[in-house]
Amino acid sequence: MQIENVYCEFEREPLSSPFGFKGGYMKEIWQTTALLETSDGTSGTGLGCQSVLWSDGRVFTAASESGGNSIMFAITEKGLQLARGRTFETPLDLLNQIFPEAYEYGCKITGIADLNKTFVLNALMPLDNAAWMVYARSNGLTSFDEMIPAEFRPALSWRHDQVASIPAVPYGMHISKVRELVGQDGYFMLKIKLGSPGSQEEMLEKDKKRIEQIHNEVGDLKVEHAADGKIPYYIDANGRYESKEAMMDLLDHIQKIGAIDQVYLLEEPFPEHYKVDVGDLGVTVVADESAHTAKNVAERIGMGYGAIALKPIVKTLSFTLEMAKIAHEHKVPCFCADLTVNPVLVDWNKNIAARLQPVPGLDVGLMETNGHQNYRNWPAMQSYHPYPEATWLNPEKGIFKLDETFYENNGGILETPAHYLSLIKTGTES
Repeated sequence: MQIENVYCEFEREPLSSPFGFKGGYMKEIWQTTALLETSDGTSGTGLGCQSVLWSDGRVFTAASESGGNSIMFAITEKGLQLARGRTFETPLDLLNQIFPEAYEYGCKITGIADLNKTFVLNALMPLDNAAWMVYARSNGLTSFDEMIPAEFRPALSWRHDQVASIPAVPYGMHISKVRELVGQDGYFMLKIKLGSPGSQEEMLEKDKKRIEQIHNEVGDLKVEHAADGKIPYYIDANGRYESKEAMMDLLDHIQKIGAIDQVYLLEEPFPEHYKVDVGDLGVTVVADESAHTAKNVAERIGMGYGAIALKPIVKTLSFTLEMAKIAHEHKVPCFCADLTVNPVLVDWNKNIAARLQPVPGLDVGLMETNGHQNYRNWPAMQSYHPYPEATWLNPEKGIFKLDETFYENNGGILETPAHYLSLIKTGTES
């Protein structure tokens, strides 16, 4: 397959209110679309959702929100130009060809010599997504299972009929809304965003108060699917803790308030450069932002990380398959985490989450998704999905029910989303 033409475009989707994490707040998310056309006329459309704050907060703070998004989109454009004229056998082959130069370009335009690799992967997501569409169509592959190369299939051998939907609890969410998520909406696991704004000392005190407030509000509620019937906490520190001692202080406080047994997952407690063994923290520590590639996954497992948050909707499906393979070989569980993506990309995540072995202590697949909580125009965005009325699209009491129609239709991800394709002005090369 040789790429002959490339196109890209974006549209802004406003959030219903500023979304706070990593010490900052996002107000909108750019939805990106890429189109690849091969020399034999095969085409594929791919989507991405830009998250400058998540992928490298330094870029977010150094520019305006629109400025940071523009920088990321410029890398998308560069990646497409690098792809033009290239021949590839698999999307992973294509990504490996262009990533080094795209990363070098990203470092140059941001002025950050050690730019997080996830920033560039976030930018290249629509290109990789489109490459998988081209790959499937060129090879006559009509199912997600067929599309996955054989070497990666053992890591994706499960077939869940239920996947848990985990909502995000940012530090700005009112406590009454937190209770509503569990008591009224039926969610049985919460992703609690910590790493509050301020100095390390201020952050620690705010985080202690926040987790205690949440535990006092929902800690005694009974839920399904958890082994002990108590609501599991999935804590995300977003790399804000600069010392192991500070994190141990937080965990000691969680122990003191009687919540430690409900902490199933602790994600990215430390900055990526702070390399310390976490096997003695007493909870399962998850690698997310620090796991850019399979090599990073192996390194984190060696440091005591006990689970991997896969993000095929930002780190690309290509690199995600390699990461899942390494984790599977080390018998380390994986689950899927969100990036506040659109409904089509939610189902890209769902296709992976549905095939991963469950996290210990739970009897269902696991997937964070928070777009429905945060996008102002979520109902309209759902209408852009190839199957907007599908039963698998919306969770019921915190669970996505995946019947045979989900698997027969691959969650709709192998079909062209007409709305996003319409954003690209046909005949105008990027």
